[in-house]
Amino acid sequence: MSEKETKTKENEKEIYPCVPLRGVSIFPNTVVHFDIGRDKSIKALEAAMADGRMLFVTSQKDENILIPTFDDVYRVGTIVRVNQMLKINGDAVRVLVTGMSRAEIEEAYDGGNYMSCTVREIEDGLSEDGLSVEDKAGLRVVTDLFVEYAALSPQITDEIVDKILAEDDPIVLVDKISSDLAISVQRKQELLEMTPFSERLKLLISVIMEENEIAEVEKELAQKVKENVDNNQKEYFLKERMRVIQEELGEDEDAHAEADAWLEKLDALKLDEIVDTKIRKEIKRFTRMAPASAESSVIRTYVETILELPWNSSSKVNTNLNKASKVLERDHYGLKKVKERVLEYLAVIHLCKTIKGPILCLVGPPGTGKTSIAKSIAESTGRKFIRMSLGGVRDEAEIRGHRRTYIGAIPGRIINSMKEVGVNNPVFLFDEIDKVGADYKGDPSSALLEVLDPEQNNTFTDHFLEVPFDLSKVLFITTANSLDTIPRPLLDRMEVIEVSGYTEQEKIQIAEKYLLPKQIKEHGLKKDAIKLSESALSDIINYYTRESGVRNLEREIGSICRKAAFLTVTSNKKSFTVSPRNLDKFLGKKKYHYDIIKGSSEVGVVTGMAWTQVGGDTLSVEASFVKGSGKLSLTGNLGEVMQESARAGITYIRSIAEEIGVDADFSSTKDLHIHVPEGAVPKDGPSAGVTMFTAVVSALTGVPVKKDVAMTGEITLHGKVLPVGGIKEKVLAAHRAGITTILLPKENMKDTEDIPVSVLKQLKFVQLEYAKEALEHALDEKGKGIKKRKATKASKSDTEKKSKKKSGGKK
Repeated sequence: MSEKETKTKENEKEIYPCVPLRGVSIFPNTVVHFDIGRDKSIKALEAAMADGRMLFVTSQKDENILIPTFDDVYRVGTIVRVNQMLKINGDAVRVLVTGMSRAEIEEAYDGGNYMSCTVREIEDGLSEDGLSVEDKAGLRVVTDLFVEYAALSPQITDEIVDKILAEDDPIVLVDKISSDLAISVQRKQELLEMTPFSERLKLLISVIMEENEIAEVEKELAQKVKENVDNNQKEYFLKERMRVIQEELGEDEDAHAEADAWLEKLDALKLDEIVDTKIRKEIKRFTRMAPASAESSVIRTYVETILELPWNSSSKVNTNLNKASKVLERDHYGLKKVKERVLEYLAVIHLCKTIKGPILCLVGPPGTGKTSIAKSIAESTGRKFIRMSLGGVRDEAEIRGHRRTYIGAIPGRIINSMKEVGVNNPVFLFDEIDKVGADYKGDPSSALLEVLDPEQNNTFTDHFLEVPFDLSKVLFITTANSLDTIPRPLLDRMEVIEVSGYTEQEKIQIAEKYLLPKQIKEHGLKKDAIKLSESALSDIINYYTRESGVRNLEREIGSICRKAAFLTVTSNKKSFTVSPRNLDKFLGKKKYHYDIIKGSSEVGVVTGMAWTQVGGDTLSVEASFVKGSGKLSLTGNLGEVMQESARAGITYIRSIAEEIGVDADFSSTKDLHIHVPEGAVPKDGPSAGVTMFTAVVSALTGVPVKKDVAMTGEITLHGKVLPVGGIKEKVLAAHRAGITTILLPKENMKDTEDIPVSVLKQLKFVQLEYAKEALEHALDEKGKGIKKRKATKASKSDTEKKSKKKSGGKK
């Protein structure tokens, strides 16, 4: 076909220049502009302008094809009239057209300078009867949907909406709405091809509804994005402003930099997943808070505490038994059992390589070296040492810490100590555990149950931390002066080791080897400045101190050193010799005295043995009878238990009166008075039962008791002697008083193993199963003869009385 031919004869169909469109769809009854730049398209436009301005346009199936053929375009397009054309940049042309009608390609011609084709016009599909009720309803729906669509789409203005909705022709209305929808070419092509009208209307309704839903979701998403962007911008602005303020105030805090440093430490610790997750959450919270807020300070303390705890840091434990033994021997004299227990523990570690920390409880009088033993254990095992005094602790938070909901919350002393020491396997000393109290703030001893239980302390949870911390590697040691005040559940979790008092000879050795050199050094004296004789030390121990330990002994030696230091400065004297003769010049007059057994045996006076918190002691028990009606007097500040022991002893005497040669009616014809001297000192306990029994028998029979015999033991109504405690301390006190024979309950004989050999050699021990056995060893040998003669005389007089009654009382 030549370029000049634009029409055929009347009986032939009209041939239209064809322009393929990329990304554009044109509907009838609309005015649209589009740009063309391809050579064929421009030639087709020129041909249309030269002959009637009519043009057929259709959309490409794939807009990426640069030189399309009829196979690349849709068969259905629109016949348009060119209203205006305008050259723009380069060879491109902008064309303004008006859509006339739908059409479908019948024959295509693509052999010339441009594409052309014959077309078949497509009817709009409106029935001859006009709009049905359904169509009318559809038009209302489509207009409402379009208004909603326009409200959601910023490209469609109110003027465009008003102009479109002003159309009376439903076909024109539908086409204009379809043209203004921002949908894909494929969807518009479906609307363009759809006939009849009612079906096109339904499709349009469906398309707009879908687009409205999509637009609604897009709007919500856009709003959320905008809010996030606004928040981020606001947060950024505020942070920058805060940073500038901090710089002006001279503060260099940067929360994010601090948080990054924490995260690096957290990564290095490699904690359990639960703990790790919780800490990361707290760090994230910290970065979102104002640095000056109270909550920020709490979180900082919390995170720093967590990161500073020794989760995986341990000190190397020494398993060399020889080295450990040398350390223990160097620091302490005696204490054989304690040292053996520590060495046994080290031996188990050496074999097993790991062990749950045992809980040792060192029980003994003050000043016996319990705390220093714990320090030596730490040194001998190569562990670090922590000491926590529990004396007077009444708040549970001291152990478990405070919850972070409280202002000024801090972790408990256990966790705080673990943080400071820096390792998870130290020696941890709970000093004075028997002094723990309880009040409205809680019971600390109950809080200690979890700490001191080897089966539970691997998950100890402090209220401040709120995450478990492993305490199973810690070697816990506790000290106490008495077991009586320790709650039973707590005591059940500990291995008790008795640290009894020292003998006089042991104290002398401790003073010579440890105390004197230490005090000389602390007072700035030369090494050999003071010579303290053994007899002087013995006098200091006996007359200036009254204790089981050596604390006061060290204090008195310190007094001597201070006096020597003063004389050194004032008189230039370089050396001092302290003996019993000049001891009072250094320490003043004697403070105490001990009951040294002197004189001869006495009737009704028996030496007993007692235990006190400062060690053993001797006490005299005196008994005396006078004529009366059987009244019993007990004096000397005796406790209830001791009074009950006296009554039990008297009842037993009455039951065996005939056997021991005592008048059976003494309880109704005589008044008995039992007295224990030093009446200002309270006394109680059952261990004086045998002593009071012997004193009463001596008073009844008039047989004296040996001065060099001492005894102890609880007595029953049937005269059985029961075991008592504190045997070592009691025996040492008796030996110090000059006793040579000691009567002990049979079951207490095993306790003599703890007594030094040097003392055992100078004493004779007699075991008692029944109280009457004490009479054989305590009453004077000469007195036994007196007892028998008295019994014989009593029997003879009774016979004479009976015979007189029979004869009427006359000779």
